Amino acid sequence: MRCPFCGNLDTKVIDSRAFLEGNSIKRRRECPSCEKRFTTYEKTEETHIYVIKKSGGREKFNREKIMRGLSLATIKRDVSREALEAMILEIEKTIQNSLNNEIGSKELGDIILEKLIEIDEVAYVRFASVYKDFKDVKSFLEIIEEMQKKR
Repeated sequence: MRCPFCGNLDTKVIDSRAFLEGNSIKRRRECPSCEKRFTTYEKTEETHIYVIKKSGGREKFNREKIMRGLSLATIKRDVSREALEAMILEIEKTIQNSLNNEIGSKELGDIILEKLIEIDEVAYVRFASVYKDFKDVKSFLEIIEEMQKKR
């Protein structure tokens, strides 16, 4: 790391700490030439995730859009916003770990449902009814029967 004061290329790290909930590192450095200290921050490069829609169009992964859908599904349920945010973060990490920056909307919806059933079954049915575009009561009964088989 180049010293911002004298331009020396040989600086040493004297302290490192996790920063922003462990998502980055804060380093305290010292220049052996001018003996001045400075701080640097190191953060991993985030790749953008794109969702391939049913129509074939691409849309940037939108955490807020998922949160809106989950918030509607969990209205009057004992599910905290923190639990939903943790779930979305876990989904995002799962996609990023797949080393693919694109995911189909159907696959994304399936991942959301897989995580949501662990949190709240009623929210699962509500979300599934919109995501799978239920047309009648029979669709609700089928998803509930499917849930009961998985138990």
